[in-house]
Amino acid sequence: MTRSESNTSIRVWDRFVRLFHWSLVLCVITNYFVIDDGETLHQWIGYLASALVLARIVWGFIGTRYARFSDFFPTPTRLRQHISHVISGQPDPHPGHNPMGALMMLTLIALVLALGLSGFMQTLDAFWGEEWLQELHEAFGSILIGLAVLHAAAAIIMSRIDGTNLIGAMISGVKTRTGKAARS
Repeated sequence: MTRSESNTSIRVWDRFVRLFHWSLVLCVITNYFVIDDGETLHQWIGYLASALVLARIVWGFIGTRYARFSDFFPTPTRLRQHISHVISGQPDPHPGHNPMGALMMLTLIALVLALGLSGFMQTLDAFWGEEWLQELHEAFGSILIGLAVLHAAAAIIMSRIDGTNLIGAMISGVKTRTGKAARS
């Protein structure tokens, strides 16, 4: 039995999506690991991250095909089908986000907005020095980092399962899927 390989490439991630993604990664890493909490720079980077997410939400409605939420919104049916394929070891290729990736993306977006809001609230007189708000903000940050690590690990694992370099695609904008078809 010999194997033949065929590659299919599709331009998926537009320049805005890629710039948004890597800019947000940089904001999150900088704020969590480099800048001390409460510093003015920490606040401004948090506001930038929130602005990036708001811009991405707008782009999710008006952007290119694979950037639109309508292209990948993770409905219960889509999630069940995708999980079933993954569990059974069957490829479940999607040009854009797969349903689990979409769910993760939306969760990460919500967390960044929650961080932005809870961080901003800490600057208001009404919430100044409120320990519960500081703890909530820190918890959101820790959850975001944990889910971001899971997101990166899942991208690596799904790249192997689907035969697509997802990280390379987030750099180049092009998904190249290597299909291996068995021949007798």
